[in-house]
Amino acid sequence: MRFLIIFIFLITNSLANEVNDIKNLVINEKLKKYDELTFLDDKKNVINMRDYKGNLILLNFWATWCAPCKKEMPSLDLLQINKNLNNLKIFPVNIGQDNLKKSSNFFNDIGIQNLNIYFDHPITLAKKLGLRGIPTSILFNKEGYEFARIIGSTDFENEKFIKWLSNYN
Repeated sequence: MRFLIIFIFLITNSLANEVNDIKNLVINEKLKKYDELTFLDDKKNVINMRDYKGNLILLNFWATWCAPCKKEMPSLDLLQINKNLNNLKIFPVNIGQDNLKKSSNFFNDIGIQNLNIYFDHPITLAKKLGLRGIPTSILFNKEGYEFARIIGSTDFENEKFIKWLSNYN
C-alpha cells in the first residue's frame, strides 16, 4: 500500500512538473461551468459553445494591436491542424473592437490559413470569463467545463503542451 501511494505521488509530481514547463499555463483546481457562452462569427451570426459539446475547445482572445497576439497566432494556426488533436476546435475571438477588414488583413499579413475570425458581443464574453488581458486562451473539456487558461502568449507548437493537451482530446 505504501508503495502504491509513493508511486502515485511520483507520477503526479512528474506530470505537474512537466506541465509547469508550459509557458503561462494555469490549470484550474476545480472545473468551471458557465451559462451560455456566445460570440459572433465573421457574418455576425451567434455561435453558442454548447453546440460544440463533445469537442475540446480553445477560446483565444486577441486584437490586431496586440504584439504578443501577433507573435503567437501562427503557432495557434498550426495547432488547429495538428493530427494529434483532431477533436480540437479553436475559436480566435477578437476583443479589440477591430472590424472584419482590419482583422482579415491581420490574419493575411501573418499567414493565418486554418483559423476563422470571431468577435465578442461588445465585450460581454470577455467580461463573463473574467479576462484580465490579452492574449488569453481558455481551454474547455468535452463537457464544456473550463479546465485551464493560458494567461499571456505561448508557443502552441510546444511538444509538451501538445502532449499535455492530447490527454483531453
